[in-house]
Amino acid sequence: MLSTSGLDATFAALADPTRRAILARLLEGEASVLELAEPFAMSQPAVSKHLKVLENAGLITRGRDAQRRPCRIEVEPLTQVNHWLDRYRTLWEAKFQRLDTLLEELKDEEKAMKAEGGNEA
Repeated sequence: MLSTSGLDATFAALADPTRRAILARLLEGEASVLELAEPFAMSQPAVSKHLKVLENAGLITRGRDAQRRPCRIEVEPLTQVNHWLDRYRTLWEAKFQRLDTLLEELKDEEKAMKAEGGNEA
């Protein structure tokens, strides 16, 4: 299980839309800092700072390929966040199931009332 500090680092890294966009790009495959900087109106050093946050959170790793340092996404922190969220997902699914049951009961009551009203006319 991911430690509290690991969860904090992951959520902090994911809180920024630029970092989420970088992760989305890395889903397509590894990329250099220059490639990752292309869609953003910011300098390469600014993108490098975002990458450092992602790297410190364990969400990416940087390799070395001659002079190029390709970035790769790491799924383990996201998998751990998903496991953490599963407890809450289970809670909400149970609440939605109860709501579905209540709505079905209300529909059945409404149909019954309409049927009774139709027999009196």
